[in-house]
Amino acid sequence: MSLKERVEKALESVRPHLRADGGNVELIDVSENDGVVKVKLTGSCGGCPMAAMTLQYGVTNAIKQAVPEIKEVQSV
Repeated sequence: MSLKERVEKALESVRPHLRADGGNVELIDVSENDGVVKVKLTGSCGGCPMAAMTLQYGVTNAIKQAVPEIKEVQSV
């Protein structure tokens, strides 16, 4: 399984929680060289005041647990 596929699988684990609040997360890019993942919060998550916390505690944690070689998750 590729790095991108593993990150996408990790995102699938958090999507039900985001969808419950009318949002979602889109995988934009995975840089295998420097371990950076770029995602975009969409729907109601895109403009939510809690988006930074969602990204940090929900999305980033899920990705780093499933794919430990990821060093950083950025929102674009």
